Amino acid sequence: MKRQIAERSGRDGEKRAAAWLRLKGWSILGSRVKTPAGEIDLIARRGSLIAFVEVKWRRKSEDLDHAIDEYRLSRVVAAAEAVAHKYALNGEDIRIDVILLAPGSFPRHIANAYQP
Repeated sequence: MKRQIAERSGRDGEKRAAAWLRLKGWSILGSRVKTPAGEIDLIARRGSLIAFVEVKWRRKSEDLDHAIDEYRLSRVVAAAEAVAHKYALNGEDIRIDVILLAPGSFPRHIANAYQP
């Protein structure tokens, strides 16, 4: 039961993050994109930039500081590498972003969260 609640909360967070990105001028190219290396929560485009976005939802904003780490980012990077060729068809720049969400707080968008 706990897993189902967490899954539902995660999906709600992804929908909120997608809506927020749209308000900021992004187009959503994909959501919950499954790859052999893992899942990408959102794939978004703005101009000539493609962002592979990891979304983290927490019940308390103070928990957001520990919601993402290098291990989780490396999984998103591996998943993005598996499908980047399908989205960046014309030499677009790509990056890994993170959006952190919690009730009562504005989304925290960490652009270019992974820099090897």
